[in-house]
Amino acid sequence: MKRSRKFAAGLSLAASTLALALAVATPAPAQTASAQPWMNPTLSPDQRAALLVKDMTPDEKLSLVHGVMALPFFFGGKLPEGAIGSAGYIPGIARLGIPHQQESDASLGVTNPLMIRPGDYATALPSSLLLAATFNTKIAYDGGAVVGQEAWAKGINVQLAGGVDLARDPRNGRNFEYAGEDPWLAGNIVGESIRGIQDQHVISTVKHYAINDQETGRNYVNSVIDEQAMRESDLLAFEIAIEKGQPGSVMCSYNLVNGAYACGNSHLLNDVLKRDWGYKGYVMSDWGAVKATDFAVKGLDQQSGEQLDKEVWFGAPLKEAIDKGEIPAARLTDMAQRILRSMFAAGLFDHPQPAPVFGDKGYDAAAHAEVAKAEAEEGIVLLKNEGGILPLAKSAKTILVVGGHADAGVISGGGSSQVVADPNQVAIAQGGDGMMAAFSKINYHPSSPLKALRAALPQTQISFDVGNYPEEVARKAKNADLVIIFATQWMGEGADAPNLNLPDGQNALIQAAAEANPHTVVVLETGGAVNMPWLDKVPAVVEAWYSGQKGGEAISDILTGASNPSGHLPVTFPASLDQYPRSGPLPGIDLPDGQQFDVSYDEGADVGYKRFIKLGMKPLYPFGYGLSYTSFSYSDLKVSGGDTLTVSFTVTNTGDVAGKAAPQVYLNRTPNEALKRLIGFSKVALKPGESQTVTLSADPRLLAHFDAKANTWSVAGGAYAVAVAQDAEDPGVSGSASVRARQIKP
Repeated sequence: MKRSRKFAAGLSLAASTLALALAVATPAPAQTASAQPWMNPTLSPDQRAALLVKDMTPDEKLSLVHGVMALPFFFGGKLPEGAIGSAGYIPGIARLGIPHQQESDASLGVTNPLMIRPGDYATALPSSLLLAATFNTKIAYDGGAVVGQEAWAKGINVQLAGGVDLARDPRNGRNFEYAGEDPWLAGNIVGESIRGIQDQHVISTVKHYAINDQETGRNYVNSVIDEQAMRESDLLAFEIAIEKGQPGSVMCSYNLVNGAYACGNSHLLNDVLKRDWGYKGYVMSDWGAVKATDFAVKGLDQQSGEQLDKEVWFGAPLKEAIDKGEIPAARLTDMAQRILRSMFAAGLFDHPQPAPVFGDKGYDAAAHAEVAKAEAEEGIVLLKNEGGILPLAKSAKTILVVGGHADAGVISGGGSSQVVADPNQVAIAQGGDGMMAAFSKINYHPSSPLKALRAALPQTQISFDVGNYPEEVARKAKNADLVIIFATQWMGEGADAPNLNLPDGQNALIQAAAEANPHTVVVLETGGAVNMPWLDKVPAVVEAWYSGQKGGEAISDILTGASNPSGHLPVTFPASLDQYPRSGPLPGIDLPDGQQFDVSYDEGADVGYKRFIKLGMKPLYPFGYGLSYTSFSYSDLKVSGGDTLTVSFTVTNTGDVAGKAAPQVYLNRTPNEALKRLIGFSKVALKPGESQTVTLSADPRLLAHFDAKANTWSVAGGAYAVAVAQDAEDPGVSGSASVRARQIKP
């Protein structure tokens, strides 16, 4: 293949990157506690950071609060000395034993943008939306541990993970990176993922703070929402994730919130995050999200990807502002101390990394792949299964598999979170403008559902059609015992979907196949909810999301019954986009680049299922919905009150095969109003006929409303009604108890 000079230069740069990384990217050796008292591990992270920052010069403090995007492909020149090549880099300070900060995206695995580290691959976990569909916090922790272990082995010590923005608009291009529409589910799932990362001595972020709910015009959109609604929805998800995971850093977002840029929003950063929540870590900007030096006094602690901003605001301009007395020197000390505190808390000083090992060395890659597969199996959602057509009967003699590049692999979401797990990964360019064009490729992990099905059903003749021509698919479908259609929707950072239709005529393809053969199964590989105009024509639908590097095998196991589906929807699937508060053209889509515009979130805290139920709207599939090859019952409900609600119940597998139930506890009524809120969930594995008692206590904030004037959570005294249910629409088993009135400070 003929390669351009630019490509050859890129290879040369990548090779020099590897050599440089191996030579100098290891942290400076730590000194003894007697020489440097902050190295005493018996002291708290706060004490150690305070001791260290006292020994730092102003210039050394300044060097910690801004860093580069360590990808020379975009900016020319060489990789900074000490950088291994990744999303971001902040040099360490050798005389003080402060290690370099090597930053990498993201939640789904350790990325390697444009293969800046040659031959370096990583485990590609399924999408965060699939993870949320597991309703299983242990799986979230296990996935986070995989990411953290691999980051540590590769020389990464800051992982840009923990996406927890709520899915307010199903068209959002980054919904697949987030954990659904409910703050309790999202906060717990993301919090456990963060904890898994940080237990491997790697700092994790939580992001993108806050109300970053669309990609269209993300640098100019002003999210308008009142304080009470914000505290009870999006901010509550962040608050829970921070409490559960204790992330070392909070990454602020590109957008404005109520008129101020999120990275310079004093209310969000100083008042809510640092004062009300008592957050001790540091706030880093998203790449290119800093607009001025005074963002420092508004709560931002670190400027990231400084080449993307108009100036290195936290470099010379910040030094000058301090020298002039415009910004207190104490603020710079606080910024540096917060960063150091997180480095101590995550173990960056006490567990220095060896020289980075690229590729799949330095960890058990096979075991990590199995974690990815287990996550995929537990997050795949069985939406429809009329007549028990699934699992596939091994007696089927002929199966036609159609579309979705199922012969090659499974699709993944695009953008900065894209993980390359295999040198055979297929990438299809999509074009586009600016820097994001480099990330606008549709990647398929080489885990072929077609190959997996053929391996699982060796006695069945399984043929494949790419799905280009509906007429030809219909002709072949008539002669097959069963048809399986794989339908894909690619979503990615930097753009939103214009609607909820499957692209590229796939709805017509499914319709044609279903009309030709009533035994047609549809497997969706999507970034979220999609329209299904053919739903009444097919007996079975499986939502497989973006299923990661072992997705093909996981999908096959679900279809054949080797694994029992136990995923439940973390987002509502609407009957129509018209059921959402913003159903017209995407806000800001036709405005010129750079023009600010408002998006008013008038639904307030009633995100997703809460609004559907409040307005009496019937979705296609409700939040929490998911079928199994077995059945479960809930009984022996006991609800007790006091300062909060405690709910105890028995889950029984009433079917013929082992499976996992995902019981959900919903608040249906407070003393003052009818409403719907998820206040608890669990995941329970049961053999046929087996029962287990589950006890869950509600976080009091889920029973309360936030009083913005008093800056407190207010729990009304009186009776609270709850239900243990299969999903948000299921009446389930109900009970009630009384709770004492109380005020809870945030």
